[in-house]
Amino acid sequence: MSDLDRLERFLRTDPRDVGCDEAMAVLHIYVDLMVTSGDAAERNPGVAAHLLACGPCAEDFTGLLAAVASD
Repeated sequence: MSDLDRLERFLRTDPRDVGCDEAMAVLHIYVDLMVTSGDAAERNPGVAAHLLACGPCAEDFTGLLAAVASD
């Protein structure tokens, strides 16, 4: 990835994006909200923005959601 690519990616980042560390710290809460009330994105827009931008975190979210939903 070139410096220009990195800069363009940074400039496209949603300012509400909380980043990987914060998203992972509250992912279990976010999933619980998705399952119980469905308003996780509304209540946690920074996590929602991050999950849209970060493939690895979105995969973790999808897996955790599937595990919880299968119970």
